[in-house]
Amino acid sequence: MKSDKIKENQKGECRMGHSKDFKERAVAYRLEGHTVAETSRIFGIGTDTLNRWLRQYKNTGDLSKKPLNRTFKKIDPVRLKESVKEHPDAILKERAEEFGCSAEAVRKALKRNGITLKKNIILQRAGQRKSKGIS
Repeated sequence: MKSDKIKENQKGECRMGHSKDFKERAVAYRLEGHTVAETSRIFGIGTDTLNRWLRQYKNTGDLSKKPLNRTFKKIDPVRLKESVKEHPDAILKERAEEFGCSAEAVRKALKRNGITLKKNIILQRAGQRKSKGIS
């Protein structure tokens, strides 16, 4: 009775993903009086995994996956968007100094938030004309 899902993490390593139904069957089997070791062997899961599921079932009565609680680590997306509006011509290095992190962290945060910093070609060309003395 192996799990029905195999997932790859970002490093390309395979890890098992178990459906709620599979977890419920394993927990029910254990609660029928079978040992943790026997249940783990029958269902092809680790004892730590089974114990974690049992603990979750005991505490919450449910075996649904927990929602991911992702928060920003260094760069607040709202603050970043405000910064881009206030200083659209700032370079990555300047933004990195403002947020106290690396330019690479700023680049990734901009990408993650869908913010592109393309320069307006018309304005660039206008600036080049002025700098060359052409009017």
